[in-house]
Amino acid sequence: MKKSYDVIITGSGPSGLGTAFHLAENSRKSILLLDRARVSTGGLRNDCKQNYTYPVGFPEELWEKDDAESLLEETARHLEPDIQESRNLEVYIRRAEKLGVELVRIKQCHVGTDKSVQLISSLTGKLRDMGVDISLETEVADVDFGNASISISRAPGSLSYGDLVLAPGRNGAMWLQNVMQKLKISYRDNIVDVGVRIEAREGNYPIVKDYYDPKFLFPENVRTFCTNSGAAYIVKEKYDHYFSVNGHSFSTDRKPNGLINFAMLKTINLTDPVVSGHQFADILGQMAMQLSGGQPMMQRIGDFRLGKRSKSGTFNDDLYNFEPTLKGATPGDISLAVPAKILRSLWKSMKMLDTIVPGILHPSTIIYYPEIKTYGNKPEFLDRNFQAKEHIYMIGDGAGTSRGITAAWASGIRAAQGILSRS
Repeated sequence: MKKSYDVIITGSGPSGLGTAFHLAENSRKSILLLDRARVSTGGLRNDCKQNYTYPVGFPEELWEKDDAESLLEETARHLEPDIQESRNLEVYIRRAEKLGVELVRIKQCHVGTDKSVQLISSLTGKLRDMGVDISLETEVADVDFGNASISISRAPGSLSYGDLVLAPGRNGAMWLQNVMQKLKISYRDNIVDVGVRIEAREGNYPIVKDYYDPKFLFPENVRTFCTNSGAAYIVKEKYDHYFSVNGHSFSTDRKPNGLINFAMLKTINLTDPVVSGHQFADILGQMAMQLSGGQPMMQRIGDFRLGKRSKSGTFNDDLYNFEPTLKGATPGDISLAVPAKILRSLWKSMKMLDTIVPGILHPSTIIYYPEIKTYGNKPEFLDRNFQAKEHIYMIGDGAGTSRGITAAWASGIRAAQGILSRS
């Protein structure tokens, strides 16, 4: 590692990789790519589901269709997606339209959690071959704007930069907030998604045989998100004060377990006096933990319909003929934890979904809570290339320029284009 670089990139997720590849392929700039993790984390590491249809993943206030589609082509050249075919959707589309629901058709690719590390290793290996320095398990401790330098956890002193690209991902959103506050960069943080994750028998959600990750858009700002099938399972993810659930699945090389899972999320736009999506998420997450002994909560649909909590005995081998994949979740009553206005919208949408794809509300289906997705901070950018302060760029899900792997990679390309245009 040198003491000075033309470009330093913090974060080796898709946005950071997008910047690094575009710069390495189109310039002779010295580049350092840093990440606090041992291997790239987030969506590229977990499940690695990719969408190649605008506007999925692209905040429309920042992106035009033609620009996004052009950068998606460049993204695809590096990720080499095997697009999965969707078919036999007309009946679902007709049913949805009658209810005022939209089924969005998207070009998709799924790598799988078990194969994502191989993909990441291939990508970082190519960057090293092009002369990019990569330092993992290296955390940025401070950004010194006046001296155009950063300090890192693994070495004394500082590293100077010509341009700095901050791409910390969603898990680094609070770190990015602290950086923006120090650098006096104005930003907004007023949107959050709150919802549940559904787990069911694949036979009760047969649409996944024809469309890997169905995207349903319901009234009242509710949508399905991140469907997993095949060898599908649910995990918990640690945040500062709570666990949120999420869904993963392995590649088609793994033996299927006959289950599916997906999220039902409601988007909340906050106004005064609660204007921080991250703070609101923390409040809801902590309340859920207090009601469920510090673990995510789960409830069978059969119990939810009857207005009673689920207990350990609910998860038996009789009517409820599959075991939950998140073993540590606490049986309970999610209606005590989810705000009533949010729960009404979610339940209304779930009933619509059961009309479109009959069977998903079988009594055995499990609801897990909480699944909370905080939106990235939205800095006030100086230009279309996501420059937030002179020679400092902020990109990816943590900076609100994307919502997913492919849009994050495209954000990285656009930042790199801005750097090259100023050279």
